[in-house]
Amino acid sequence: MSATAARPSDVLPGLGRKIGSLRRERRWALVTAYISLIIAAIFMLGPPLYMLLTSLKTSAEIADLSRSPWSISEITFSNYAQILGDPMFRGFFYNSIIVTVLVVAITMVISVLAAFALARMRFFGSQVLATGVFLTYLVPDTLLFIPLYQIVGGLGLLNSIWGLVLVYPTLTVPFCTWIMIGYFASIPKELDEAALIDGANWMQMLTKIFIPVALPGIIAATIFAFTVSWAAFVYPTAFITQPDSMPLTIGVVSQLIRGDTFAWGQLMAGALLAALPPVIVYAFLMDYYIAGLTAGATKG
Repeated sequence: MSATAARPSDVLPGLGRKIGSLRRERRWALVTAYISLIIAAIFMLGPPLYMLLTSLKTSAEIADLSRSPWSISEITFSNYAQILGDPMFRGFFYNSIIVTVLVVAITMVISVLAAFALARMRFFGSQVLATGVFLTYLVPDTLLFIPLYQIVGGLGLLNSIWGLVLVYPTLTVPFCTWIMIGYFASIPKELDEAALIDGANWMQMLTKIFIPVALPGIIAATIFAFTVSWAAFVYPTAFITQPDSMPLTIGVVSQLIRGDTFAWGQLMAGALLAALPPVIVYAFLMDYYIAGLTAGATKG
């Protein structure tokens, strides 16, 4: 008597063909996914790689059009040394830090309080107001900088980083509030009832219950506010013309492009240095950012 068990395909021949078909479909799905990822990686990583290679070349090698732009014969860090050794560019960096820190702090205070009120303190028109807050984010900043220019000019804040601190929250507050509304709305209402029974007021509920529970959403909103305020280009281009008040994003461009003369090596080095802080933040906090966006998109 044979002890070998019969395979499912021996008992039901049609089942074996079905299993083989599923395996082939899964294999082709994986191949298609990997091909798509490779193509996407080439398109997304190609420009940063080109910038890195250009920043490590000498001006003579960059100007030599007979060579491939993707090749490099001699690595030099002189472009980075010139950027980091220039006090003016260090001033651009300090301006960006000051503006970003203040804008993030203002944004988070306003967004957390507004989101808590709209998500938990139900009142007449709260849903309409919550929708209106997010819809303001959809208005492009290219349409807003002209009226905002008149407002900033009327306040005497042109060519000042305080003008940027004033206008940047118009970009960050609506979206951050929407993220926080979704996170606060996902918290069980039983926590509200338990806190009220224990005698807690609304501010105590916010600081002791909702903020600790919604920390991933707060981190996601903070990352978004940091990215927008650090990388903004349209507003500082319109409001700032003096180098002393320029942030890094426009300072590098305005000072390294003179007419039709481009300092490509330093331009690429400055652009990479300007992009480095957001990259570091996203690398360490990406999971929180995705979690916050997911909650904000599905709740509320």
